[in-house]
Amino acid sequence: MVYAVGLMSGTSLDGIDAALVDITGKNETTSVKLVKFLTVPFKGTTLQNIREALSLESSDVEKICSLNIELGECFAQAVLDVCNKAEISLNDLAFIGSHGQTLFHIPYARDGFYASTLQIGASAVICERTKTTVVSNFRERDMAVGGQGAPIVPYSEYILYQKPETTRLLQNIGGIGNVTVIPKSGEIADMIAFDTGPGNVIMNELCLHFFNQEYDKDGFYASQGTVDYQLLEELMAHPYIKKSPPKTTGREDFGKQFTSSLLEKWSVGPNDLIATATMFTAKSIAEAVKPFVIGKTELIIGGGGSYNQTLIAMIKAELPEVKVLIQEEIGFSSEAKEAIAMAILANQTLQHCPGNVPSATGAKRSVPLGSITYY
Repeated sequence: MVYAVGLMSGTSLDGIDAALVDITGKNETTSVKLVKFLTVPFKGTTLQNIREALSLESSDVEKICSLNIELGECFAQAVLDVCNKAEISLNDLAFIGSHGQTLFHIPYARDGFYASTLQIGASAVICERTKTTVVSNFRERDMAVGGQGAPIVPYSEYILYQKPETTRLLQNIGGIGNVTVIPKSGEIADMIAFDTGPGNVIMNELCLHFFNQEYDKDGFYASQGTVDYQLLEELMAHPYIKKSPPKTTGREDFGKQFTSSLLEKWSVGPNDLIATATMFTAKSIAEAVKPFVIGKTELIIGGGGSYNQTLIAMIKAELPEVKVLIQEEIGFSSEAKEAIAMAILANQTLQHCPGNVPSATGAKRSVPLGSITYY
């Protein structure tokens, strides 16, 4: 029995996901069992500090420098919390896989900027507070061999979800939406993964703006609104939606600045605007996955967006020929999925095994991911 914790803080900014797992093996022999999961909301001013660091208007190097350590303390506390809840001693913890908080992601070199990515949350702090080895900074190594550093979870999805005779489309809906295509052939080299476009990020920004709510719980506001199809047509014309994979995106394309421009340009009521943003996410997902719907196909949805009932209903309406499920319907946790992935990737790295999927990221070869901070 080998205990590990996977940590994830995504673009939705809803807190730190901590998954305590029992993990053994490596590569195709990897076996993972979820022992305990919790989401630790950001406390005090931390959430505001993250928002300021994410914004091009308010961010600066001093804030980022401080936030790196602040988040390290937060991630360490999340490990302590999940172990305490499970009544597992830190002495029994073998390692931690920490994704960190993405502040910026540049998948392609442009305008004098290198292709690059930045996740913060000091691994040294996590290591010292938990007295446990930490694997972190997973995305950079993939970029070093020509990949986009994203999507980061396809290897774990191959381990957990491959199903003979059925094509499985694993759609995560966090701040950004991403899909992993596992063909029924079951070959890892045949997998494709990419970001579909916005997930919850536009909806969340609108809920914060209009109602001072972090997100649209159960899709309530969207259910009260009517989709503005003229606006939807403009949204679907966004250049990212028409790009071919491999492709990745983030808040730099669909975050606060994008939402602010919508509010300035369009005079649409709050619920109608949220309904339209919700349909934008649903339709962008549907259009992205349609080319891979061949024969018996399941679309399995995870992440916070899987609990948005209005969004799920819209996706089902857009894909009537596909069996649409959420993670819980096949015995997995929607919320824990990406945190579990971090534990799997850390396990691969510590055993000198690759964790990226070149057909998904565009990397030239398979490589172990991440940096190791030994205790």
